[in-house]
Amino acid sequence: MIGSYVAVGDSFTEGVGDPGPDGAFVGWADRFAVLLADRRAEGDFDYTNLAVRGKLLDQIVEDQLSRAIELAPDLVSLSAGGNDILRPGTDPDEVAARFEGAVAELASAVGTVLVTTGFDTRGVPVLRHLRGKIATYNGHVRAIADRYGCPVLDLWSLKTIQDRRAWDGDRLHLSPEGHTRVALRAGQVLGLAVPADPEQPWPPLPPRGALEVRRDDIHWAREYLVPWIGRRLRGESSGDRVVAKGSLSPDDIKLRMRSAV
Repeated sequence: MIGSYVAVGDSFTEGVGDPGPDGAFVGWADRFAVLLADRRAEGDFDYTNLAVRGKLLDQIVEDQLSRAIELAPDLVSLSAGGNDILRPGTDPDEVAARFEGAVAELASAVGTVLVTTGFDTRGVPVLRHLRGKIATYNGHVRAIADRYGCPVLDLWSLKTIQDRRAWDGDRLHLSPEGHTRVALRAGQVLGLAVPADPEQPWPPLPPRGALEVRRDDIHWAREYLVPWIGRRLRGESSGDRVVAKGSLSPDDIKLRMRSAV
């Protein structure tokens, strides 16, 4: 019976791609917090989301870990290193060594540390070339989890989020339905009875022709890939002026989820 939960990470955990009615994001961690809170008496659950988009592993460690430890929750989710892996020239072995330091620090101070793997990018233009690098990092994450007794939210093996409807238009962040499926899988990892199957098949889609696929790829490159590369070249981050959501009420999250439908 988890009574408190702190989410640590980057855009994935902040919930980018899953906008609420006020423009702020909901995301899998907030949705997962609701699943946890529903198993407690009303008002008997504390949730804090410290994640900020664009953050690298060292920034997450510096900005979020001490706060998470200070809150002394029953559960911390840690998703970090993905932005490092996307950067040219980074070594997944070295990133994983720093990730292990973060896991060790958390595991010695909080109840349970839930870690996440990276997604399988085989169907994503440009990012498909990083698939081997991501797989190497994932292997390290699973081994680290074994050493510290951490449950693993394995995103690589969640096949239904390889459907394009699970992703936002930028192809880097999950859609609301994608975030929902990840939250359900997180619940399963911790042994919760979840209200739906995250691996439930999607309704069939009509086939797309090569011309339509090509047109979509060109639009994606112009609208998302080129600006992303531009930020990298300028040394900017999408999270430079973003403040973490902080403490959130599960009832408020539920209201935002209903209003967004």
